[in-house]
Amino acid sequence: MAEVFVGTWKLVDSKNFDDYMKSIGVGFATRQVASMTKPTTIIEVSGDTITIKTQSTFKKTEISFRLGVEFDETTADDRKVKSTVTLDGGKLVHVQKWNGQETTLTGQLQDGKCILTLTHCSVVSVRTYEKETA
Repeated sequence: MAEVFVGTWKLVDSKNFDDYMKSIGVGFATRQVASMTKPTTIIEVSGDTITIKTQSTFKKTEISFRLGVEFDETTADDRKVKSTVTLDGGKLVHVQKWNGQETTLTGQLQDGKCILTLTHCSVVSVRTYEKETA
């Protein structure tokens, strides 16, 4: 089921991302740079392992995981978190926990786009990605 997310995705729209970053504790300078970048996300599946690579002019990150298995992650803003990714009703749900806090990143396909909803406390950001064609 995660195979439907496989491909190269380019950020085309971002709403409320600065408020989301502020909510999770990202500093002003990093938020300024991150708000201006248009990252590309590459999702690959090999057996039961999913790899997500995010690339931008600002930073590159890569995580590999199995669905439902907790793993250690260092986020693009250098938070050390415990992450678990699951599939729930066709949505890829990525939960990050650190210092008593929790944020959820939910990806779902809609009209050929990948809609990523980031939630921390009451702050919600929606980022829209379009699939690049070869």
